[in-house]
Amino acid sequence: MNIGVLALQGAVIEHRKMLERLGVQAPEIRLPDELDGLDGLIVPGGESTTMGKLAVAYGLLEPIRQKGAAGWPIWGTCAGMIVLARDIGNLAQPLVGLMDITVERNAFGRQADSFETSLDVPELGEGGPFHAIFIRAPRIRKVGPDVHVLARLEDGAIVAARQGSLLATAFHPELTDDLRFHRYFLRLVAESGQRE
Repeated sequence: MNIGVLALQGAVIEHRKMLERLGVQAPEIRLPDELDGLDGLIVPGGESTTMGKLAVAYGLLEPIRQKGAAGWPIWGTCAGMIVLARDIGNLAQPLVGLMDITVERNAFGRQADSFETSLDVPELGEGGPFHAIFIRAPRIRKVGPDVHVLARLEDGAIVAARQGSLLATAFHPELTDDLRFHRYFLRLVAESGQRE
């Protein structure tokens, strides 16, 4: 399996290390022709406005959008979740815009308001709660009818969701030692390959 990590900005190395621990090739992706031959893509955390502008500048946004619309698996973490969303309010920034979610940027406050918590994520299977790290994190305000909510905070805020082969997490699984979310994404990739 070959999972690219969009390497314009953000937590690229951390995702690559997690994938490599699972025996998966994880090339860094910066140019459109580097998308060829990938089984899926991770859009990491970072700064979503900068990431979107760089994706436009390097000609990546439209090819990623087209591949994702055709069922190619994409996982967005934190800023990557924003980039995947169809609706981020009235903010004007470049988005892949495939996932039927409304996302609020910096929903929990500034960097100093970052936090960690345990989440129940039944779809991950055994292993107990997932230790989630939120850094200037967004949250999902609204989901469309085809979106499956995977995890919520105690106050009901949606922080992980799936729509077909698209996955979004408001937190950073790559900053933990827990491989379960990366394994879950690899299952989505395998399922999408079987559907083709």
